[in-house]
Amino acid sequence: MTESKTIDNDSGTILIVDDQYGIRILLQEVLRKAGYQTLLAANGPQAIELVSREKPRLVLLDMKIPGMDGLEILKKIKRMQPEMKVMIMTAYGELEIIQRAIKNGALTHFSKPFDIQELIDTVKKEVPLNENLSHEEKG
Repeated sequence: MTESKTIDNDSGTILIVDDQYGIRILLQEVLRKAGYQTLLAANGPQAIELVSREKPRLVLLDMKIPGMDGLEILKKIKRMQPEMKVMIMTAYGELEIIQRAIKNGALTHFSKPFDIQELIDTVKKEVPLNENLSHEEKG
């Protein structure tokens, strides 16, 4: 399931990549309430297409996705757009995966079950809302 609108590159658009529908919807809801636009991807090919087409400001990426795993998705995103900000989500205690993801360009990680407020606060540091509202909102 993907969701897409015409996205302005200065907007606070966040791509949520998780194979679990409930996680995608939860994150979409809390990020929208915080003032962000969201895109959703359930798998690697959808995520790669949305990064290429929509150029989100940030990607929230689950590491355990059937088919193309999160590390492979992260590497492809970073090859396409080296400056893309990516935060990963993992099950608690997956230290090796976390270390490999950070080595491959992830900014930080959240262990599931994660603290929603901590996640929102971290997203706000990386994609401040005041930037988003000042550029194109009034057009």
